[in-house]
Amino acid sequence: MIKRISDKDKKDWLNFINNKEKLDNKDFLEEKKNKIQLEKSIDLHGYTLDKANKIIYEFILSCYSNNVRKIKVITGKGSRSKNKENPYQSESLGILKYSVPEYIKSNYELNRVIKDIKETDIEDISKGSFDIFLKKFKE
Repeated sequence: MIKRISDKDKKDWLNFINNKEKLDNKDFLEEKKNKIQLEKSIDLHGYTLDKANKIIYEFILSCYSNNVRKIKVITGKGSRSKNKENPYQSESLGILKYSVPEYIKSNYELNRVIKDIKETDIEDISKGSFDIFLKKFKE
C-alpha cells in the first residue's frame, strides 16, 4: 500500500527546508548542559593598570570557585600605549600585556589557585593575550 503525501505536508516540508533558522542540535545541548564550563576569557583592552588588576583579581577568583580550568586573558599588544619603555609610567594606559601577568605572579592569593600561566604568547609581538590554567576547586 502506497501512502500519498498530503498537500499540507508538502507545503510544511518546503517551508522547513527553505527556512533560514537553524535548529539546535539536541544531543549537543544535552552534553553542554551536563558539562561544566571549563574555559572563559576576559578582554582588558582600554583599562588602566589599576582597574585591569582589580578586574583580573576578581575574575580569576570567580572562575576558580566556578571550576573554570582555563582563562584566556586578552590584554592587547600595547601598540597605543603612551610609554612602551616603561609600562608603569604611562599616564593613562599601560602596557597591560606585560604588567597584568606581573601583577598576577606577585599576588599570593591568586598564586594559590593558579596552576600555570602560559606566557609564550605574551612575548610574541603579534599577540596580545595569554592563558592561565587554574587548579581544581576545593570546597
